[in-house]
Amino acid sequence: MNIQIFGTKKCFDTKKAERYFKERGIKYQLIDMKEKGMSKGEFTSVMQSVGGIDNMIDENAKDKNTLTLMKYLLDSDKEEKLFENQHIIKTPVVRNGKKAVIGYCPEIWKDWE
Repeated sequence: MNIQIFGTKKCFDTKKAERYFKERGIKYQLIDMKEKGMSKGEFTSVMQSVGGIDNMIDENAKDKNTLTLMKYLLDSDKEEKLFENQHIIKTPVVRNGKKAVIGYCPEIWKDWE
């Protein structure tokens, strides 16, 4: 398994995801979205795995201006805008190769083991 957790230090679900893998002795890589974010390839892979751009957007994000703008953009423009503004992506994003899930999903992670 090659686990990557994209999240923030203040996100409660990110901490729970870290704890889940740590308790099972599974090595993972934590990427702080505020410092680094996803590469274009990682972003595209996650988007395809979770079923599209709309499933990645955090409707409760603090940046209300960007969220409002996202509602009126074409799908092709949404992808570029979300890549530029990764702070409105739901966290944690947990990747295992080509598979990815958003949020705290231990039932799915168990299948990866």
